[in-house]
Amino acid sequence: MTTSDDAGTAVLGEASGPAPCKATEGRRTHPLGFIVRGLQGVKNALLPMVALVFANDDLRLGLTAAIGLGFIIVILSMSVGYIAWRRLTYRIGTDDIRVESGILSRAARSVPFERIQDVSLEQGLVPRLLGLVEVRFETGAGGKDELKLAFLTEAEGEALRETVRIRNSGPADPASTEALSKADEPQATRTAPPLFAMDNRRLLTFGLFEFSLAVVAVFAGAAQQFDFLLPFDLWDFDGWQDRLAGPGAWLQGLGFAAQAAGAVVAAATLIVVGMTTGFIRTFTRDWDFRLEETDRGFRRRRGLFTRTDVVMPKHRVQAVQVTTGVVRRFFGWHGLKFISLAQDAGSASHVVAPFARTSEMTPIAETAGFSLPVDAAGNTEWRRSSARYRVDQALIEFGLLLLVSAFLAASLWFEAEEATVRAILLAIAPFAAVTLAVRQWLLWQRERHSIDLHQIYNRTGLFAPTLNVASRIKLQSAEIVQGPIARRRGYATLHLGLAGGKFAIRGIELDRAHALRRGILSSIRSRDFSALMQG
Repeated sequence: MTTSDDAGTAVLGEASGPAPCKATEGRRTHPLGFIVRGLQGVKNALLPMVALVFANDDLRLGLTAAIGLGFIIVILSMSVGYIAWRRLTYRIGTDDIRVESGILSRAARSVPFERIQDVSLEQGLVPRLLGLVEVRFETGAGGKDELKLAFLTEAEGEALRETVRIRNSGPADPASTEALSKADEPQATRTAPPLFAMDNRRLLTFGLFEFSLAVVAVFAGAAQQFDFLLPFDLWDFDGWQDRLAGPGAWLQGLGFAAQAAGAVVAAATLIVVGMTTGFIRTFTRDWDFRLEETDRGFRRRRGLFTRTDVVMPKHRVQAVQVTTGVVRRFFGWHGLKFISLAQDAGSASHVVAPFARTSEMTPIAETAGFSLPVDAAGNTEWRRSSARYRVDQALIEFGLLLLVSAFLAASLWFEAEEATVRAILLAIAPFAAVTLAVRQWLLWQRERHSIDLHQIYNRTGLFAPTLNVASRIKLQSAEIVQGPIARRRGYATLHLGLAGGKFAIRGIELDRAHALRRGILSSIRSRDFSALMQG
């Protein structure tokens, strides 16, 4: 083990694997971190720099001003980053991690090891080129104000994550902790074959189903923000009509067939843009996706430009969720998520198989201690929600639609004849009633729930169904909720307390809700939850 100067860049691991950190005095993050912050500041200044270029009639003057602005931002960002780096220190104690930061006002935060749910390593493009990682300590506080250290070397990040694992599962005494780390280090570096991985062909197929027109919205927003750079008003529709009547008059002479062909080409262009956006998003997010089982739990690595390395302890997996899409479900493609105490990119679930077959998801779920139902007929007893609940939902939705229709009709009352308004309402009402009734009937047919000795299942959604599977002993509460209509009609919603997620079975018979609650509460009482979390 070697140690550098007071910059705090101690190399905390050998070639065979990272060794856990010892209790230390205050240390700093890697000194190259303020350079990364400076470059990130340039990224935020790109749009103002482009605006400066196009806002000047003299292109040379615009380029000079943009380069000058970029240079000033780099200097300011690096200067502020350097001062912030000098003022930030962290200490790894026997019981907690303490971080002190602040330039003008100082702030000290201490997080006990027992409160840390997960430690993830994240690498953007520039930090990866410099061999740096951002270490995030997730405490299960809903993803808000989580503790992070940016930036450390890769060896320091791995060692810090190993330290948290050992302190959470072993004694707090430094001598015994060091002995435990030495005894456990060979297992910490051992990994089994991947539970799930996606090659380029799988990513390409995945991208076909990730159709997105987000780039069109981005361009539209950019055009609205920077329309002052254009020589005409982009949103002046009268002006567009004048242009079509002038230079664009030849379009009207091509006839209906040519105009229809142009509409087809425009639609095809949008489809190509949407597919390209889906491909880019899929490849950048899930590049080299690998899920492995280690002695610490599940390790997931993914990302092209921003590389994330997350370890999910098995005992912290509270439930599993199987998702799909409107189109991909017909081709047998699904996604698998772990609902965990920790967070994953702002959500309360970890994606462990974003695009997989059922045969690939089943062993992953079983490794986490869950079993997926093969189909509805193969499970214990699948039950529907109350028929009265579906009737009431259809009536409520129909009433809201009538209110909206009445408002629109009133707004058009003075612009259209009274007979026209009545005709519109008479045409909308029966069509809407039939549509809403069919939708609620299909939901009543397809949304089901079930319970067995170990798990509870809930299938929701119509065109893109979602299956939630929760362990009965890991649930924290069971609450029956009834609104005014539900009390009169004899149904209820069962809310189950699930750390890191939500689990609700809506519109079931009141007797069924009470029976489910009694069974779940008996499972909760049968096991010490604190002992389960340490297992």
